[in-house]
Amino acid sequence: MSDHTFIDSKSAIRRRIYYDLLQRAIPDSRYGYDFTAFYPDFRDSSFALNRITGLSCYQSADTIFITPDNSLEALRHQALKDGKKALVPTYAMRRGFFVLDPRRISDQDFRFASLLDGMERPGIGRSVEVAQLKEEIGKIDLCVTGAGAVDARGRRLGNGRGFFDLAWAILSDRGIVGPGTPVAAVVHECQIVDEEQHPEEWDVRCDFVATQDKLISIESVEQPEGGVLWDKLKPEQWQTISVLQELKGIQMMEKIMNGTGSLHELPKPTPNLSSADELMGIQMMEQIMRDYKI
Repeated sequence: MSDHTFIDSKSAIRRRIYYDLLQRAIPDSRYGYDFTAFYPDFRDSSFALNRITGLSCYQSADTIFITPDNSLEALRHQALKDGKKALVPTYAMRRGFFVLDPRRISDQDFRFASLLDGMERPGIGRSVEVAQLKEEIGKIDLCVTGAGAVDARGRRLGNGRGFFDLAWAILSDRGIVGPGTPVAAVVHECQIVDEEQHPEEWDVRCDFVATQDKLISIESVEQPEGGVLWDKLKPEQWQTISVLQELKGIQMMEKIMNGTGSLHELPKPTPNLSSADELMGIQMMEQIMRDYKI
């Protein structure tokens, strides 16, 4: 089967699920029913979330990675109430990662902290740089994500932007997730597809899939371990996701410290970055590298 056939098949699945979700999904205040922009919450999603919180890996977890999907808002809230630290990427990873620590957030603010607009407010979540992740987090005990569709073997079909896979690659590079880190997806029953998906080498698979009707457990899941595949990045990812620039700088610093790299290999700022803040971040990393005593 050709690559074009795979693409056509994925498009057909997305179209079918779009019409199925129209009858079941809760619209987003900013994006309405544009499911290419977000993974929606859906009626009776609380049953799916209860299946996640019933997992032994959830109950024993100290820190959970939870994507910023609408369907997981209540899970972020519940995790805080259960005393668990949550690492949440910002929407489209434009502003990196935020840590929600229930020990540093007042109980009455837990609900507000579970909202994407709330977690970035002062005194709620804390922005954490890639260089701080290992010290701040240590390791992730469970990852939970939304999805466009999932097959019976835990292979996800997203919206083509790959933010969860990219976040996994960054965390994997820093040793914060690994082959033994369980991954769970929360989807509506209509998002479970019979068509077998054909993952790319960077695609993260699910150990568990929770719907409003059932929990699917998948055996012998193998996850990508290579970190960020730099040559596979889309130009807009490199240009707009500042944590990638930071990670590349850190990797170069480590090479220099090991005697295997030089300042000439440091990534250069691109003129098409989406914000002055992102450009400033890269320039700061360059300055750190120049000041570093070799």
